[in-house]
Amino acid sequence: MAVGIDQYGLGPLGLSPQALLRWAIDHGADGVQFSGLEPEWRARIDAAYLDDLRALAEGARLYLEWGGAGHIPRDMTTWAHRDLFDENRTVAVEAARLGARVVRSCSGGLMRWDAAAPQTEILLRDTARALRAQREMLRDHGVVLAIELHFEFTTHELLRLFEMCEAEPDDWVGVVLDTMNVLTMLEDPLRATDRILPWVVATHVKDGGLRVAGDDLETFPTAVGEGVVDLPAVVGRVAASGRAIHLSVEDHGGVLRLPVGEPRFLAEFPDLTADERAALEMVARQAERAGCVATDRDRWPEVCEARMIRDLAALRAIVAGVEAA
Repeated sequence: MAVGIDQYGLGPLGLSPQALLRWAIDHGADGVQFSGLEPEWRARIDAAYLDDLRALAEGARLYLEWGGAGHIPRDMTTWAHRDLFDENRTVAVEAARLGARVVRSCSGGLMRWDAAAPQTEILLRDTARALRAQREMLRDHGVVLAIELHFEFTTHELLRLFEMCEAEPDDWVGVVLDTMNVLTMLEDPLRATDRILPWVVATHVKDGGLRVAGDDLETFPTAVGEGVVDLPAVVGRVAASGRAIHLSVEDHGGVLRLPVGEPRFLAEFPDLTADERAALEMVARQAERAGCVATDRDRWPEVCEARMIRDLAALRAIVAGVEAA
């Protein structure tokens, strides 16, 4: 299994796309997933730039996965409607030129934390309508719009979304499995993986912790192997799928509070069963026993490079163990 990096973890270094590929080469990574380019670099993107990037990747036998797409057709602050077709077509064209099949999509919303946000079912219908309109465009460019398991939709909701889109796995829409973000969406990582695995086309392999904070919960990333996500089991399931799914390390600082003590917030997760909530409580106890520690977001720029190097080594060891089993 190919083990590479996601761009976000090294974001504070301000690397150009070419410099990021060279970092991957220098540190033995097998590829790079681009989360999306900063305006400074996006302004420089043209056919020649993409051709040079592809040549560098192919010369080093790196996989490339592109980013910059969105799926919820709303401004995620004002909730006003917006058209994503042209924006997504642009990144689909870029991905095709790069020879990248995967285009990562993230709309970046924390709508369950915002009482003013539209109901999730409304956003699901909006998203399904927008995605159906992009289906043939994505097929024409030979790319898969890969919706990250971020803080927008749970795996349960994504399965309903794909049904609303009349989509099938391994076609034009899929999922970036973020192994830690699912905790923030009140999903057990193994159960979430099992639910969504047929749709997974890319990954953010990220470890993390879950802890009790008064009446609430908090989630946070950790270095690979130092959290409570059962990464050997998750990687084993991905490997057993028999599909060429790349493992891209993602890591960052910060803590996110989940106000589960508020009935309004908890009601935003209607698919959460008592059994899975009990499993999450067990994970929180495990994190407490293990002494999982969060990294302050402000400290991330000074530790990001060393941590990503450690993460790569730890994930390679996990993969070696899975492949040897």
